[in-house]
Amino acid sequence: MAQVEAVTERIITAQPDDVFDALADYSGTREKLLSEHFSEYEVREGGDGEGTLVHWKLQATSKRIRDCLLEVSEPTDGELVEKDRNSSMVTTWTVTPAGEGKSRVVVTTVWNGAGGIGGFFEKTFAPKGLGRIYDAVLANLAAEVEK
Repeated sequence: MAQVEAVTERIITAQPDDVFDALADYSGTREKLLSEHFSEYEVREGGDGEGTLVHWKLQATSKRIRDCLLEVSEPTDGELVEKDRNSSMVTTWTVTPAGEGKSRVVVTTVWNGAGGIGGFFEKTFAPKGLGRIYDAVLANLAAEVEK
């Protein structure tokens, strides 16, 4: 079983604190940032960064729907970590300065992939698909905070 990793990043014209606050606002802004791949969004505990428990379904393909129950932590400044209680998936959002009035947002998702030929296809295609999904979320984030 190999680890699968998908990484997406974007430069956003907004202050890092504003970008991070938008990402960490699970009870308000975050739901608006999600693409059509996400459904059944529900904040179950907290709602602002550390200590939040949030649920959604992620439809990566027409046949692949992942039921996610995510515990949110903030291990360091500018970093949100979402650990899925239902799988090995961990998504880390990192927001850092990228010049005057700009932020670099990097979203990294890792999980334990399947073995065998299925694992080969998962490792080959899943990162590209997840990258497209998170690219849409980052575009929505940019539209939200660049207002």
